[in-house]
Amino acid sequence: MAQYFEIHPANPQKRLVKQVVDIVRRGGIIVYPTDSSYAIGCHIGDKASMDRIRRIRRLDNKHNFTLVTRDLSEISLFAKISNEQFRMIKSCTPGPYTFIVPATRQLPRRLQNPRRKTIGLRIPDSEIVRDMLAELGEPIMSSTMILPGQELPLSDAHEIRRILEHDVDAVVDGGHCGFEPTTVVEWIGETPVVIRVGKGDAAVFEQTQSLSQRIG
Repeated sequence: MAQYFEIHPANPQKRLVKQVVDIVRRGGIIVYPTDSSYAIGCHIGDKASMDRIRRIRRLDNKHNFTLVTRDLSEISLFAKISNEQFRMIKSCTPGPYTFIVPATRQLPRRLQNPRRKTIGLRIPDSEIVRDMLAELGEPIMSSTMILPGQELPLSDAHEIRRILEHDVDAVVDGGHCGFEPTTVVEWIGETPVVIRVGKGDAAVFEQTQSLSQRIG
């Protein structure tokens, strides 16, 4: 049965954060709040846990998992981005965006999209997530907490525990964090392409895309 942690969204209790991170380190799956919706995640190197998430969400191997990180300091380990990409991503993070970018050769293949060799990157504006990542010392491999057949993510931690109490190892209750998913920006060529408009303002990336098309 899933452990349940009520963690304050503005002042996370360090003791509880450490307990959640210990579960991740032991190969557990957690559901946790972000700045857009709840997410489901596991340790970056744990293939068995990733397979469990795929079964819970009924995902195929083409699904883009997302690396949730504290900041851009470790980005060169996982993604190949230009200086322009770095500046633009930095300007709007932390925030409700997911960036799909080319993966580095060092990133294990199981973490990449198998066809496109890409990886999703996410830097949420969430104190709970920041504290979890600081305690863990590395990114969390994540996916939005959307159940099979549903269009919107789950947003109530009590409901999440009721539905998934035998499928996940921990649920972090950080309060209601909404239904709106992140804005997804695919940037594998010269210009960004907004492939989903969500909570994050997509205007700056749409303007960059439009300007590039006019110049080209």
